[in-house]
Amino acid sequence: MNAPLSPAASTVPRLHFQQVSFCHRGDTLLAPTTLALHGCRRTLVMGPNGAGKSLLMRLAHGLLRPSSGQVTWEGKPPVQAMVFQRPVLLRRSALDNLTYALAVHRVPRRQRKALALQALEKFGLTSLAKRPARVLSGGEQQRLTLARAWLLKPAVLFLDEPTSALDPAAIKAVEDAVNEFHQAGTRIVMTTHDLHQARRLADDVLFMYSGQLIEHTSAEDFFDTPATAQARAFIRGELVW
Repeated sequence: MNAPLSPAASTVPRLHFQQVSFCHRGDTLLAPTTLALHGCRRTLVMGPNGAGKSLLMRLAHGLLRPSSGQVTWEGKPPVQAMVFQRPVLLRRSALDNLTYALAVHRVPRRQRKALALQALEKFGLTSLAKRPARVLSGGEQQRLTLARAWLLKPAVLFLDEPTSALDPAAIKAVEDAVNEFHQAGTRIVMTTHDLHQARRLADDVLFMYSGQLIEHTSAEDFFDTPATAQARAFIRGELVW
């Protein structure tokens, strides 16, 4: 059976932020930011609450327009998916949530159920196929959201605190899924407050503070030799305001 959409490209287009800022009601929530993300890497976005992590993600994914500057992809914009902290699911069964996503992406009707069932099996949700998605546990809902993203074969996957408030088993399941996406050729951009999780997953780290990107470096350098006082305090577990 053919894949429903194009698989993740072996070379992910470079993402550019060119002096991107975002203001709301006179407040600057993201200061002018320039960065480039390239290659099939796992980028973890870190920083204290209110630092601008989720805002940066939404600008990158195109959910928000910058107040100034440009967000661009080098070449053709890739297929993208986003997983939120609180899963966004339809008032339908787990299976129907997946078949609906395939319908939106114009996958032929005759292929939808089989593809959706394959995704449910991959993420350990087969027994829950007919259960209403919104009554699933938090971990099950997040795995369903990841199964839906998997069907899209994204070249880039954005995840905004996907393991917040999950138990250890559910966290491991999500992290395993993230690594499977990465191994399949998907670039990962993910926010987290969990230092241990970042150490397990990150290839590189974007560290944000007070609406500014103040470090972008390899995970090894970030954790071993952070360049800023704010990052050093954050890694020590101190409050950073």
